[in-house]
Amino acid sequence: MSADLVHPGHLNIIKEGTKLGDVVVGLLTDKAIASYKRLPYMSYEQRRIVIENVKGVARVVPQTTLDYRPNLRKYKPDFVVHGDDWKDGIQQETRKQVIDTLAKWGGKLVEPRYTKDISSTALNEALKEVGTTPQLRQGRLHRLLKARPIIRGIEAHSGLSALIVEHAQVKHGGVRKEFDFIWISSLTDSTLKGKPDTELVDLTSRMGTVADVLEVTTKPVIFDGDTGGQLEHFPYTVRTLERVGVSAVIIEDKTGAKKNSLFGTSVAQVLADPKEFARKIRAGKKAQVTANFMIIARLESMIAGKGVKDALKRAKIYIDAGADGIMVHSKEKSPAEVLEFCRAYKKFKKRVPLVAVPSTYNTITEDELQKAGVNMVIHANHLLRSAYPAMVKTAERILMHNRSKEADELCMPISEILTLIERKGRAS
Repeated sequence: MSADLVHPGHLNIIKEGTKLGDVVVGLLTDKAIASYKRLPYMSYEQRRIVIENVKGVARVVPQTTLDYRPNLRKYKPDFVVHGDDWKDGIQQETRKQVIDTLAKWGGKLVEPRYTKDISSTALNEALKEVGTTPQLRQGRLHRLLKARPIIRGIEAHSGLSALIVEHAQVKHGGVRKEFDFIWISSLTDSTLKGKPDTELVDLTSRMGTVADVLEVTTKPVIFDGDTGGQLEHFPYTVRTLERVGVSAVIIEDKTGAKKNSLFGTSVAQVLADPKEFARKIRAGKKAQVTANFMIIARLESMIAGKGVKDALKRAKIYIDAGADGIMVHSKEKSPAEVLEFCRAYKKFKKRVPLVAVPSTYNTITEDELQKAGVNMVIHANHLLRSAYPAMVKTAERILMHNRSKEADELCMPISEILTLIERKGRAS
């Protein structure tokens, strides 16, 4: 069982097991759970302590995979007790594997009736309505990186777009897919305010966006910190972000008047001295109070035309300075130079999580990035970019037809927008 939220259904299974002998609970690890659904709120160790203290449980053992067979072969139980809800649906094959494995030593499957009207998913959605604390939110990014080979995030620039990220999900191959974290981009934050992406929007203003996002979500938040500002100011930025529950800040190794990286060498892109940038990382790490906050160094070598070798050299310096992650950046339409960097990075003796932002080289899949060694992928500006053309088209249709009737097909019904926030708060 996952046992993230213990309910009467769990207790009934354990009670039925005590009638047959000593109850050993196979408790799914964070990694096993995260392979098919959301990361549990409680860590494995916290869940283990809870289940060990449930009446009737003789022993708790880790179950590191959704496949029951490794633990069955190891412990050779006389009985496996499982609710009868897996007779249909995606778990049918797993059930058959359990029966076939037990038959090898005469074991039996016992299936008490599934406890109706109890849903762990529904309980977890109810927890979303309650919200989260800065400490719980901040630590989830670390746990996700440990539990999954690769995690994905997308930008949010407002409370409304953050709600979309919080609740967007699809089912593919029986696995629920969703975004693991929220990226607050300086580009989209600036654009939404009608300002250029040149660090013109100050931290105080940008913290307003952070507050809007945090208020309506529970997922971890990563903040685009641009260059991090002056070395003396960066520790204050770290403390400010850390205090409200942001999980990480990403800062880029450029200096001077900031120009957006996707301009490439068509504008002046001045790289910071790597030793000076390392000092900024050290200052930020020294200032942070919690163990979970992450400072991720963004490599701009390839943006500035300095190539992969320069990026690798800088990565080593920043890791030695205490960077908790490395973001490799490229404006090329091909992922070739990013993959070249990944191949060399795999040979580093000391590595930290690797982040990629495939905005321009978006033909590559997350699976391919994972295979290359990437741990985190950021879809950095897509919600705002998709919203803008839709708004322009709506405005043009109203101008063209002297009324809004022809724009109806581009707009959600007024009745839906009136109830949108309430409905999203209850979404499952």
